Amino acid sequence: MTDILLPLPASAVSGSLIACGQVCFVGAGPGDAELLTLKALRALSEAEVVIHDRLVSDDILALANPAALLVNAGKEGFGPSMSQEEINRLLVLHAFSGARVVRLKGGDPAIFGRLDEEIEALDAEQIGWTVVPGITAASASVASIGQSLTKRGRNANLRILTGHDMKGFADHDWRTLARPGEVAAIYMGKKAAHFIQGRLMMHGASPDTPVTLVENASRADERVIATTLGALVQDLSAADLTGPALTLFGLAPRAAATALPEIRKQEVS
Repeated sequence: MTDILLPLPASAVSGSLIACGQVCFVGAGPGDAELLTLKALRALSEAEVVIHDRLVSDDILALANPAALLVNAGKEGFGPSMSQEEINRLLVLHAFSGARVVRLKGGDPAIFGRLDEEIEALDAEQIGWTVVPGITAASASVASIGQSLTKRGRNANLRILTGHDMKGFADHDWRTLARPGEVAAIYMGKKAAHFIQGRLMMHGASPDTPVTLVENASRADERVIATTLGALVQDLSAADLTGPALTLFGLAPRAAATALPEIRKQEVS
């Protein structure tokens, strides 16, 4: 086997995580500032420009270099957003100015974070970059409900899906996902809930399949909505969630899942 040797980024030579005129993509995690990695905290402290997502919490932004320029590059599904082209332009512009730039993304930059598009824009201008991963919302959400994304004897795989893409509601392999025991973490699924429910039940998913929505995972205002596939749309509407929410298909909060067999036994008797 041949080893592939990659050149060290300039930051590794300079002793700084971000060299002047470079961009560091940093995962801000789900919102709790204590879930930031040490490397993410270091990058924020060195930054001269921070271009951040709409959902990055104020607690995390407060950890940035006090002298840094903060730029809100917010996006909202089906709502007002800064265009990807404008974000790419800002990254290139500030890097060319010689600044240490942090592109701060909610969760992990590599999971539905448009990381590739922004890296390609930097590569086209021969601008250096590094990536600092973060805790993704799926990990924070299952931690909140005391569950695991994978379990021996239940699911040998995990699907990480998006509720919508650039063309609208996203299509997936619904037939496979509808099988008993399947688990999926669905990002940006609130507005696509009716579509997802219909596709899954059309392909044979049981209406009793557990579904959990976790709003503002890891934050002080976190909310957990435990429901089923059949009641998903109704319960989601009643909950009136206003923050970002992750949909965990096939999982119920541990306490609810533990109590379910006893509840069903009482219903039968």
